[in-house]
Amino acid sequence: MKQRAPLTLAAVTAALAAATGLAFLTAPAATPADGAGRAAAARMPVERSVLVCPAPSSSDIAETTYTSLTPGKGGGAGTARLADKDGKAVLDLKEPGKPAAATASGAEAPALTGAAEGALAPGWTAQQTTKVSAGHARGLLGLACTAPGTDFWFPGVGTAKGRQDYVHLTNPDDTVAEVAIKLHGPDGLLKDKPGTPDPVYDVAPRSTTKVSLAQLAPDSQLADATAHVTARSGRVGASVHVAEDGTGADWLPASGGPADTLVLPGIPADAISVRLVAFAPGEDDADLTVKLSGPTGPISPAGKERLHLKGGMTETLDLGDVTRGEAGSLLLAPADPKKAVPVVAALRVVRGTGTKQELAFVPASAPVGERATVTDNRADDKTTVLTLTASGADAKVRVTASPGTEGGQGTATEITLKGGTTRAVTPPPAPSGGKGPYALTVETLSGGPVHAARTLTLPHDGIPMFTVQAFGDDRSTVSVPRAAEDPSILLR
Repeated sequence: MKQRAPLTLAAVTAALAAATGLAFLTAPAATPADGAGRAAAARMPVERSVLVCPAPSSSDIAETTYTSLTPGKGGGAGTARLADKDGKAVLDLKEPGKPAAATASGAEAPALTGAAEGALAPGWTAQQTTKVSAGHARGLLGLACTAPGTDFWFPGVGTAKGRQDYVHLTNPDDTVAEVAIKLHGPDGLLKDKPGTPDPVYDVAPRSTTKVSLAQLAPDSQLADATAHVTARSGRVGASVHVAEDGTGADWLPASGGPADTLVLPGIPADAISVRLVAFAPGEDDADLTVKLSGPTGPISPAGKERLHLKGGMTETLDLGDVTRGEAGSLLLAPADPKKAVPVVAALRVVRGTGTKQELAFVPASAPVGERATVTDNRADDKTTVLTLTASGADAKVRVTASPGTEGGQGTATEITLKGGTTRAVTPPPAPSGGKGPYALTVETLSGGPVHAARTLTLPHDGIPMFTVQAFGDDRSTVSVPRAAEDPSILLR
C-alpha cells in the first residue's frame, strides 16, 4: 500500500481555506529545534475574505449606494472587489483606511459577490443602502454585506396580510447550494401536508434565489414568526427583505446566537413602537429577564420584566415606546442562570406618526470584540447616531472615523462606558474636511464586552426613513493553534 506523505501546516491551512473560502492564514513561526516547547497560539491576519450582498430592491425608483472599507493604514498589496454574477466589477477598494463608494439605480441592480485578498482582507467591510421614496416598499433599507455560511435564524419575519417577506439566498461559489427553509410560528413548526417532503431550493452558482415566505405558509397569517435557513450543501449569504403596508421596508439581518444571553443594540430614542420577537430552538422552555440598558443603567420595563418561551414556538412581547426619549439597548438573560436555554431574538422598531411611519429591525448581535466597522455614515446633523452599550463591566473603546469617500482626514476619539449603560454618541466622530460617506470603526481597548449599532436617518416627505446596523467583530485575525508539530489540530 502506498504511504501518504505527511501533511504540512501550510497544506492543511490551504485545504481549509479552499473548503471555506473565507480566510487564508499565514503560518506561525516554527517551533524551536531544541524542543523548548510548542509554539504558542497566535493571532494571524486573514489573507482572504468573502462577502455577498443581495439584490437591493425591486423598485424602479430605488437609489442604492454601496460603500466599502478595510480598516488600517495604507501599505502592502491587496485587492477587494464586489462584482455581479458575470464578474463585472461594481465596487473596487484600493487601499486600507480609504473607503470607496459606488451607486446603482432602479430594479436592475444585481446581487453582488466579492473577495478581498492580501492587505485588504483583514476586516474588509461593505454596506448597501437603498432609498425608495414611494410605493409599498418605500423606505431606507440598509444591510451590511455578509460572509456566506450554512445556518441562519430570522426571528421577526411574518406572513400576515399586508406583509411581504422574501428570503434572499446568494451563492458566491461555483457549485450549486441546496437550501432548506423552515418557519416556526406561535404554535410551533409549520408543516406541509403529511407525506410532502420539505422544500429544498437550489441556488445556482454565483446567483441569487428569492423565496416568498408567504408561499411557504399559504394557509397561515402570521404577524410574527421565526425562519430557519440551512444550507444542506454549499453555502450562501441569507437576508430577509421585509415590506409592510403603511410602515415601509427594510432588511432583516440574521440574529446572533442561539445564546442564553443576548444584547439587541441601538433602539432609537424616538421609537414609538418596539416589539420583541424571540424563539427557543430546542425542546426546552426558556424564561428570560428583559431589561433596557440606558444612559444611567439597566431598568426593567414595568409589567414586561419577564418573557416565557415555549421550546420550538415563537413568542412576542410588545414593549411600546420603551426608550421614552433616550436611545437604549435591550438585554435578555436567563431568569435562572442554572436553567439557561439558548434563544434567538430581534426587535421590530417603528418611528414616526400617522401615515408617516417607518420600520426597521434590530436583531441580537455579537459584541464588537477587538474591532468592528460599519460603512456609509453621513456627516450631516443628526443623520448618524452611534450607540454603545457596555453590557457587563466598565469598558473603554476607540471610535475612528475614516476619511470620506471624496477625501478629508480621519479622526478618532476614546470613550469610557460604565458597565450596564448605553451611550448615544450624537454626532459621532466624522472626518475633518471630508465629503461623501465615511466609515466608523469601534475598537475595544479594555473591559467590556461592548455592543454597538449605527442608526442612519434620511428623512423624506416627513417620513423619518431610517435603518439600524449593528457592529460585529470583523474577524480580521484568526487564532492559529499550536500546530507546528501536529497539523491535525486544525482538522478537529
